[in-house]
Amino acid sequence: MLRTSRTFSILFTETLKQQILGWANQFNICCLLDSNNYKDSYHTYDYLLAAGCYNYFSPTNNILEELKSFSNDCNDWLFGHLGYDLKKETEKKPSNNIDNVGFPDIFLFQPLTVITITGDTITIACIEDDPLQILKQIQSFSSSENTKPDHNLTIQARFSREAYIDTVNRIKTHIHRGDCYELNFCQEFYAEEAFIDPLHIYNELTLLSPAPFAAYYKWHDKYVMCASPERYIKKTGQTILSQPVKGTIHRDRLNTLQDEALKNNLYNSPKDRSENVMVVDLVRNDLSKICAENSVQVEELFGIYSFAQVHQMISSVSGILKDNIDIADIIKATFPMGSMTGAPKRKVLELIEQYENTKRGIFSGSIGYITPEKDFDFNVVIRSILYNAQERYLSFQAGGGITFYSDAAQEYDECMLKIQAIKTVLGNSDHQASLI
Repeated sequence: MLRTSRTFSILFTETLKQQILGWANQFNICCLLDSNNYKDSYHTYDYLLAAGCYNYFSPTNNILEELKSFSNDCNDWLFGHLGYDLKKETEKKPSNNIDNVGFPDIFLFQPLTVITITGDTITIACIEDDPLQILKQIQSFSSSENTKPDHNLTIQARFSREAYIDTVNRIKTHIHRGDCYELNFCQEFYAEEAFIDPLHIYNELTLLSPAPFAAYYKWHDKYVMCASPERYIKKTGQTILSQPVKGTIHRDRLNTLQDEALKNNLYNSPKDRSENVMVVDLVRNDLSKICAENSVQVEELFGIYSFAQVHQMISSVSGILKDNIDIADIIKATFPMGSMTGAPKRKVLELIEQYENTKRGIFSGSIGYITPEKDFDFNVVIRSILYNAQERYLSFQAGGGITFYSDAAQEYDECMLKIQAIKTVLGNSDHQASLI
């Protein structure tokens, strides 16, 4: 198998961006990763897309063992996802809760076409087609993502506000008696008989809430429309990096002074600092299993980053991998990510299963890519809409880290803040959504 690759210098406009995604959406499987012009010292690609499936990996048993062989044998691009319930392999913690969306625990695919964009440099790499012909198809593509829904959406919550607050207080009882230090507790919102155009919803979501780890992911009749601000893990050579997000506060974009005050409030919040540092310690511990002695370091602690809807507290932890460590070893050591579980990880995985009432599935899992050189970058699937088109089931979840300092009512309000952009998009995309 050989890829034919060509690089073009073309002005990367919003129109071309929409044409590329519209063209890719014709395939049964595609994956878009978009940085939305956020750049930091760890940035690699502005825009990365995979379309079509030449080969794939999606076993249901002995996943990590088989991943070693598959990854070693495949010296090509891979894209796809890790579902949260891969924890049954990494931590031996299965889930028996309901799952109405239906993504597999893992799916990695070798694409027919890979498009990478940095600035105005576009590289198209194909297995079966000519890159120039692909570019011409994209440039002539006319979007038709104007599908109208057939009726209003009614968004329902798995937890009432009162039930959520009661559950948080029960979780705090475990913290008070020393069962755990922090637990990420999530709740699902959903709509049945939902008819949406996923591409249209994704475009609306990222227009309202652009994020550095946004993703549009299509797996047959199932979709993820993701506006994530969080990186799970990145490998560059022998360097590994994780950037947990813990700490959220709303923005006031109409008042610069007030917006700065909110950032300072977040930075100085004892609750958010406590939440963040506990996850940082967990990440350091996870990375120490696979990194050379004394190489794990906190590159940034309590960094405050601003996004369209919220300010976030983000820390960066890196390390140098030991020799002969592959992606299966890295996933086993670090997944599920600490920011979506808590500490100690094995205990909180049990409590999450006890107190949440739906499977997370691909939510709080990860979408990303692996290069032919075995480097990779994966996000955390949060701030995301999941959709099963065949069953017409729409789902989104939100959660937060529960600690000793948590106020249950404030935790509920933080969940509502995190889903605000999603609710707005579902309410303004040619139909009205009501949260009941």
